[in-house]
Formats: sequence, C-alpha cells, structure tokens
Amino acid sequence: MMIEFRPSVVALAAISAATAAIVLPAPAAQADNKRLNDGVIANVYTVARQAGCRTELKNDPRLRQAAQWHTQDVLNNRNLSADIGSDGSTPQDRAAAAGYQGTVAETVAINPALAISGIELIRQWYYNPDYLAIMQNCRNVAIGVWSENSLDRSVVVAVYGQPVDSAANRPRP
Repeated sequence: MMIEFRPSVVALAAISAATAAIVLPAPAAQADNKRLNDGVIANVYTVARQAGCRTELKNDPRLRQAAQWHTQDVLNNRNLSADIGSDGSTPQDRAAAAGYQGTVAETVAINPALAISGIELIRQWYYNPDYLAIMQNCRNVAIGVWSENSLDRSVVVAVYGQPVDSAANRPRP
C-alpha cells in the first residue's frame, strides 16, 4: 500500500516548520556543569600544590555566588571578556555583595563553543601569567567556580579568596 501526499499538505507542513524555526527562540543550552566546576577546583588545587602551597582549597558558596553572577553577565554580554562586569563591578565588589569578606581575585575562561573541557580551561589559565600567579598564590584558600553555556559560547569563572582574620580584621597569612 502506497501513501500519497497532496502537494498542499506537503507545502503546509514545510511552511509550518519554517515558521516555527523563525518564531520560536533557540533553546538555551542546559547542562549540569557541577562535574566541570568540581574538576576546575581539583585542577586549581593541583596547580597550587605544584607551586608549593600546603593549605587546603575550600569551596566557598559566597565566592561561587560571585562567580555565578559574573559568568551569567559575561555569557549574556558579548563585549565582556575579563573581570569588569557590565555594571562596572569588580570581582571584589561581587564577592562583597555575596557576603564574602577578604581579598579576592578572579580567572575567566571563554570558549566560543557549546562546551569547554577541563583541559582547555586549565590551558587557558595556565599559560596566562596573571592567571597562573592567581592559581599559585598560597594565600588563596577559598574558591568558588561557576560555568554556563549557550549554543556558541561557554564561560567559566573562578573567584579565589583570602579570608579575613576576624580578630585583626586583616587577611590571614
């Protein structure tokens, strides 16, 4: 048995598909980046250890929040590529707004693709002298990492912290 399609039905289907492609927005890339984020922390820990650091690197939710804010800002504002946010905020401003007291630094990775691997990310940071110095700074004992993706851009931000010694209100040695 052979099914015949009338030209009008085929044309209607083609027009409907074309209209849907034009009218409906492209879906955002949704992914669970927890494994990538945890891997970034592990890789930064390794870089710090290789530099002679003996302190533990603790995942801090306040720094993660600051990293999330900047990741989303960089993902949605193509003219951003570093530490300054679209509102003029600095890593220190965002960390303070998230409730973190202490000195912070930040590393940002942008990949013009749907995803970024941990190896690509560490390669970007390792061969950037400023970012390598941040990762190797033994005073950075807290970290927050966030990453997000769109169909043509992946952004990863790590915010590193040096907690304040509450007794003296200064960074701990």
